[in-house]
Amino acid sequence: MELGYIGLGKMGFNMVERILEKGNSVVVLDKNEEAVKKISKLGAQAAGSLQAMTAALTPPRLVWLMIPYQSVEAVLGELIPLLQKGDTIIDGGNSPYKESMRRAHELDCKGIDFLDVGVSGGPSGARNGACLMIGGSRNLFDHFEGLFRDIAADRGYGYMGGSGAGHFVKMVHNGIEYGMMQAIAEGFAVMKASNFGLHLVSIAEVYNRRSVIESRLVGWLKSAFEEHGENLEDISGSISQSGEGLWTVEAAKELEVPVPIIERAFQFRVQSQETPSYAGQIVSALRNQFGGHEVSKKEGEK
Repeated sequence: MELGYIGLGKMGFNMVERILEKGNSVVVLDKNEEAVKKISKLGAQAAGSLQAMTAALTPPRLVWLMIPYQSVEAVLGELIPLLQKGDTIIDGGNSPYKESMRRAHELDCKGIDFLDVGVSGGPSGARNGACLMIGGSRNLFDHFEGLFRDIAADRGYGYMGGSGAGHFVKMVHNGIEYGMMQAIAEGFAVMKASNFGLHLVSIAEVYNRRSVIESRLVGWLKSAFEEHGENLEDISGSISQSGEGLWTVEAAKELEVPVPIIERAFQFRVQSQETPSYAGQIVSALRNQFGGHEVSKKEGEK
C-alpha cells in the first residue's frame, strides 16, 4: 500500500518504521528535518511540502495524519484543496470525537473519505504493534484493513462504528487510563507512608505475577522505580494532562452517566499543579514510561 504520512513525532516515526517493514510505500512530511532524514534512510520518501507529498502519491491517495489535535484543522485547511474525489484522510491523533464527526461530514460533501483512528500503546506500541480503534465507513475500514493489520499488534485493531466512534472509544480509553493510574498511585503512596519499610520494587514485581491487578501499568511502575529510585526524586509531582480525561467527563455528563473515579482522577491532575505529591510523582513516572512524556521536576518543586 502507498500512503502519505504527516507527523514524525515519538509515535509517528516508529509507526512509519513499522509500516515500511511490512512492505508498504510511505511519503513522509514533518518540520523536523532530522527525523525526515532518518526515516528516509529506512526507505521512506521525503516530501518538503504538502504539495510535494500529494504529487508523489498515486490517486486515489491515502494521507495519514499523526499530529496534535490542535494542529489538525490548520493542516486540513492546506491539505484538502490538494486532494480530489476518492482520496482518503485518516486522523490517527487524539482529536475530539465531535470534531471528527464534523470533519467526516464536510469531507464527504467534497467526495473525500475520512477515518478516525484512536491509537494506543505509546512509542513502543507504534513500533512493535499498536492498538487501533477505527471509526468511519465500514466499507472504508474493510478497504484499508490490511494497513491496520500491519500497524497493530496481533488482533489489536477493530472497527468501532460510524464516524467519530474511533476517537470516542479512544477518549474513553484514556479516561479509564486516568482512573487506573490514579488507583495504582494512591495504593503505592499508602504503602510508602506505612511503618513497614516496604520495598516497592519487589511489591510491583509480585503484583505483576498473576495477581488480579497484574498489568502493563504495574510493570512500568516497577521500571520507573528501578530507573529513578523508589522516592522518584527527579520526577515531578505535578501531572500534565492532554485533555482526554476532561473530554470523557464532559461526554459522560452529556450522556448522564456518573464517572466519579475518572472525574476525581482528572481533578487530581488539575490540583497537582498547585499541590504536587508522591502519588502525583507515580502518575508522572507512568506517563513517562509508556508515552515518553517530559516529567522532570519543575523549578522550585521539592
